[in-house]
Amino acid sequence: MIIFLDESESKPNLIPFSHTRHVADIRVGILTIREKWAYLLPKASFINELQPGVIKIDACLIPTADNFKAILYAATNDEDDILGKSLKYLRWPWFISQYNDWAIRKDFELITQGKQSQPIPASVQVSGKENIFIEKTAVLNHCIINAQNGPVYVGKNAEIMEGSIIRGPVAICESAVVKMGSKIYGGSTIGPFCIAGGEIKNSMLFGLSNKAHDGYLGDSVIGEWCNLGAGTSNSNVKNTAGPVKYQLSELLTGLEAGTKAGLLMGDYSRSAINTSFNTGTVVGVCCNIFGERMPSLFIPNFTWANEKYLLDKAFRDIDNWKKMKGQVITAKEKNILQQLYNQ
Repeated sequence: MIIFLDESESKPNLIPFSHTRHVADIRVGILTIREKWAYLLPKASFINELQPGVIKIDACLIPTADNFKAILYAATNDEDDILGKSLKYLRWPWFISQYNDWAIRKDFELITQGKQSQPIPASVQVSGKENIFIEKTAVLNHCIINAQNGPVYVGKNAEIMEGSIIRGPVAICESAVVKMGSKIYGGSTIGPFCIAGGEIKNSMLFGLSNKAHDGYLGDSVIGEWCNLGAGTSNSNVKNTAGPVKYQLSELLTGLEAGTKAGLLMGDYSRSAINTSFNTGTVVGVCCNIFGERMPSLFIPNFTWANEKYLLDKAFRDIDNWKKMKGQVITAKEKNILQQLYNQ
């Protein structure tokens, strides 16, 4: 079986995250959409362009063990109307946090089926231990995990430090670190190689990003290679408790997202210590946020405070941050960012 995950219609609406990745590589739950398909169809091949005889599937559709056969049937028989309203599509980027609770539960069932968790250490206080799965080589001691309201997944080489409190459904992915005294509420994913601290609720950190210190992150989505300085917090509810509207670009404005809507931050962006983000703030790709004023609700790609971030300086700074995790900026990354900068 050969599958083409089509992002042509969904990509423009999923910025800033689709600026730097294929829509299928967006993480929602524990896995990215592409990884979900790989679990569900381990013998399938995935190609990057549509060809005769290839099954075309909308990349923003979230597959689960319950629905993937119906998706395949609809795709091969050109009958989208049979899919019904129960399927979830990533129509807009804030859907990532809105769907994350549900997606963690679905992914937990998928990736733990037929596997055995490593034993829960004696020093860990737990409730609902049947809903806790700890991969081999994960390290956790003297923390509290409540999985009565939803599963908690701890990936390989992940670490949960002393005094942390976790309330499911939560995913702590591969090689992620939850620092001492952290409070992580349901619907949150700490992506691969992320560092998490402070208070996090119903939020997604894609991977390789840091929210390492005190401060609140709620109903938010943080891309890769981001860093939130100590004390950084966001608002996720207006003082009026009214509907929140996002601006994704100069053209996509006034997009209503419900009454709870936090920070959307694109890849390679950073905030200085004690930064306060207002309800429904969008930060583009490769931004450096600092200064005395509260940041604007919409911060375009390549913003340095209130000026343009010079591309060679952006490359240098990204490389500096990547070196802290033992990596360097790649030619592919530079090419993607160069094209985005030229736009």
